[in-house]
Amino acid sequence: MKVIILGAYAIGTHLAMLLARNNQDTVLIDSDEERLANISNDYDLMTVQASNSKMQTLKDAGIGNADLFIAVTLDENVNMNMCVLAHAMGAKRTVAKVDSSEYTHPKIQEIFENVGISSIIYPENLAARDIVSGLKMSWVRQRWDVHDGALVMLGIKLRETCEILNEPLKDLCKPESPYHIVAIKRDNDTIIPRGDDVLQLHDLAYFMTTRNYIPYIRKIVGKEHYVEVQNVMIMGGGATAVRATKIIPEYMNVKILEQDEARCNKLNELVDINRVMVINGDGRDLALLNEEGIKNTQAFVALTGNAETNILACLTAKRLGVRKTVAMVENLDYVSMAESLDIGTIVNKKALAASHIYQMMLDADVNNIRFLMSANADVAEFTAQKGSKVTRKKVFELGLPKGATIGGLVRDGKGLLVSGGTQIEAGDCVVVFCHDINMSKVEKFFN
Repeated sequence: MKVIILGAYAIGTHLAMLLARNNQDTVLIDSDEERLANISNDYDLMTVQASNSKMQTLKDAGIGNADLFIAVTLDENVNMNMCVLAHAMGAKRTVAKVDSSEYTHPKIQEIFENVGISSIIYPENLAARDIVSGLKMSWVRQRWDVHDGALVMLGIKLRETCEILNEPLKDLCKPESPYHIVAIKRDNDTIIPRGDDVLQLHDLAYFMTTRNYIPYIRKIVGKEHYVEVQNVMIMGGGATAVRATKIIPEYMNVKILEQDEARCNKLNELVDINRVMVINGDGRDLALLNEEGIKNTQAFVALTGNAETNILACLTAKRLGVRKTVAMVENLDYVSMAESLDIGTIVNKKALAASHIYQMMLDADVNNIRFLMSANADVAEFTAQKGSKVTRKKVFELGLPKGATIGGLVRDGKGLLVSGGTQIEAGDCVVVFCHDINMSKVEKFFN
């Protein structure tokens, strides 16, 4: 597949790195030579230094042979216009990043499709959904639903209260068990576990289960004492915060702490003031936090544009007794540091946007894909095609490539866990966890 990316900014460079890892034919275009040099020195891809808004740029990059054109510059108008041109010049599919929620309305998207824009990406919306999903389960670092929750993947940090530490997984995850552990993040390593592996204190373990067994998982990992989130403080009143308040459950009370007075006035127009209180102040101010009831707050979400500020604010909130903290960390260099400090949930808009786009590049029938930044791994839903390799043998006979494991499947709307003796059938939606592996090697089993 040939992929052309316009804009060597955060999303473009991160996506280019994901593609290079999977040996895709990738061209990255930008007008800035330094931005291109920073990525071309480390990854195998073609770079083109040229204007971001000219037809000749697209011609020089080979747009007529492009399977996918992705415009992720800082200017949404350039992104949309270049997608229209790219489609007219032969690109099969196009994706444009936008900075306004108005373009995400279904009726507007129909108009875009008619002029050649296949998909619109609004990173703030993706981040808001990720944040709210995490707030609904205070004891979980990450949650990923398959087919509206028929299967659920939970990323859980293991503490001293966990009941299943230091036991071989072959004794824990039997065919009849209500969960499978599909991956373990330990320090800086990601482990695709085998039967003799054990869970250790402070591991980030990824459980695959069904919705009805979530309370059981909560019990065995020792998280029953975690109270549900009712009161939320958000530091930073940007677009992500506004989007989050639109979809946050009604039973949660929200306070937004914003330093800029003019922005506070604007926020009062953008949010539902009956459910959201806007406060003009610094979220790092201890006196303000105490005055606004930090002691009775179950979740603190730091969404300023500064990663260091967000990390430090979350550390402060934890020290004041807040269980659930979420930090927006846009600089990938800070992600591992934030995790080592046990911040809690890390949100990165460019990783979320890249995952969303990445789904479009797979040839198999892929319904959903998620790049797990913490584990440096992909989780994808593949639909097994009739006659495909994955349907011909039982799971233990398939010879899946190293670094890939099947966590579960959905058949006729019902979630089922997978063991070595499971026979996958055509039409099954299968959840595959992939670490340090070319995704195309997994695709071949499902085509």
